[in-house]
Amino acid sequence: MTKIELVKEKIGGIHAIPELAPQWKKLNLAEILKRNAAFVSVSQNKSLYEPWGAQGFENHRERGNLPATIDVVQAARKASNFVSFSWVGYSVFREDYPQTIFDKVQYETWVENLNFTEEQKEKDNELVDELQELVEPGDLQFNEIALQTAFVGTPLPLELARKQVEVIVFTGIHLDWCIEGNVRSARDHGYLPIVIGDATGCKYPEEEAAAMRRINNYFAPVISAETFVNLLKQPV
Repeated sequence: MTKIELVKEKIGGIHAIPELAPQWKKLNLAEILKRNAAFVSVSQNKSLYEPWGAQGFENHRERGNLPATIDVVQAARKASNFVSFSWVGYSVFREDYPQTIFDKVQYETWVENLNFTEEQKEKDNELVDELQELVEPGDLQFNEIALQTAFVGTPLPLELARKQVEVIVFTGIHLDWCIEGNVRSARDHGYLPIVIGDATGCKYPEEEAAAMRRINNYFAPVISAETFVNLLKQPV
């Protein structure tokens, strides 16, 4: 679907963000977002945003999560308590990844009908240009090497510990995989994750509402980019 069609049908994106679960309504999110915080973008690569990308058929450029992410990054940059920014890559080509037999057959299946050169694979995994322009010195850029988490085998855990981060704000793709997986890991590691619902996306827009409800009900508040920006502006 095009962005116009998605808006008209009210499927996915901003339309999929649920009402805050009862437990999150007890929180002062404006105060929480004043604590030491990290921004983490997951898998917002050319693979998913460019028509020639290995996953370009998902059409995320037309689905609104890119401009929502830009709004979040720009607001977070202005907030002095956002002390860490990470841009986490996700390669669909994983021949060189450490892998179990489960991983091997899964990774092979993802790409078995793709004929990409090494140069094309490298370009496929680059951060999309609009976000690359927002990267600053001191930001982390690295790839996940586990199935769905940035908390295993990457610089992220040390970065968060050294900078005494409490809150992690997530954007990225896929909502029901890397985002949900990282949110669960963040909770289990004692962090306070917050998901920007309209800055994420599933493979299929119609699956986003269920994924956001699941995350919101059990693991983390799901809010819009607009709500995030407004919360940062609120005095506490």
